[in-house]
Amino acid sequence: MGLHVALIQPQIPPNTGNIARLCAATDTPLHLIEPLGFSLDAREVKRAGLDYWDKVDLWVHPDWFEFRDAISRDRCLYFSANAGNDYRDARFRERGVLVFGSETEGMPTRILEKHPERCFRIPMPGEVRSLNLANAVSVVLYEGLRQLGVALPAGLEAAQ
Repeated sequence: MGLHVALIQPQIPPNTGNIARLCAATDTPLHLIEPLGFSLDAREVKRAGLDYWDKVDLWVHPDWFEFRDAISRDRCLYFSANAGNDYRDARFRERGVLVFGSETEGMPTRILEKHPERCFRIPMPGEVRSLNLANAVSVVLYEGLRQLGVALPAGLEAAQ
């Protein structure tokens, strides 16, 4: 089991490619909510995802409403630099969906206002206000998997 990752209208091809690679590495389904700021055939997307795209459980939703119809809202946790809750306090659950806004627009205000108890941020103690989207997804996904006790393969170092 585990978690799912959803990106609302991602704009930067290398971010999406890197997130796809992360999802392949953790066996995490990836949901892309259109419109996208690029074509999935774009060279930058494929290059960032390397040759792992065929290992990604990829779902593309034509818009927010189609995504919302496909995924129960009670499965969703929302992550934004503008949220008030610390991501470490999120109640991750099996088959939960970690939803992230776009690089340029962030999480839609309507979601932040409608579901404040389900909106979380990664604390930034310095002058930086947010992380790159791919980095933020990595931080949150691995914390969620850790909290759920999902055992990931040890990797090459365990084989030595």
